[in-house]
Amino acid sequence: MAIDSTEKLELHWKLSDWEQLDTTELYEILSLRNQVFVVEQNCVYNDTDGKDPLSLHLCGYADQKLICYARILPPGLSYSEPSIGRVVCDFGFRKKGIGRALMLQAIKHSGQLWPQEKIKISAQSYLIDFYKSMGFNVLGNEYLEDGIPHTAMIL
Repeated sequence: MAIDSTEKLELHWKLSDWEQLDTTELYEILSLRNQVFVVEQNCVYNDTDGKDPLSLHLCGYADQKLICYARILPPGLSYSEPSIGRVVCDFGFRKKGIGRALMLQAIKHSGQLWPQEKIKISAQSYLIDFYKSMGFNVLGNEYLEDGIPHTAMIL
C-alpha cells in the first residue's frame, strides 16, 4: 500500500478468535487500545468489557509491529446486527489511509461471516464523514458514550 511519494508501507492482516491470540498479541492489542482510548483521548472507561473472548480480532501489522486493530463482534453481542468496534490506529500511522484499509478489511470479514446482515457501529461523532465514505448511514441522534459524543451508524 503506497502511503505517499516517499514512503511505502506494506500491511499484513491477521484475524484471530480469542483462543488463537497468544499473550504477546493480546498485550499489544490492549496496549494500543489503552494508548489511544485511555491516554490520548483522556477517557477513563472499562476497556475489558467481557466481549473480547466472544469477538474476532483484526490486527494490522507493518514490519511486525501492530499499528491498527479492530474488534469484530457477532450478532447479538452488542446489537442484533454484527458490529465493528475498538477501531484504532497508532498515532504515528494516521492520515495515511490505514484506518480506511482497516475498516474495509473488517467490513469484508464481517460480510463473509454474516453475509445477509447489516453492520452496526457506535462511531465517535467526529468520524461520521469517514464512516459515511464507506457506506455507513447515521442511525438516530448523537449520544455520550464514556463522555465522548458517539453516533450509531449502519451499513
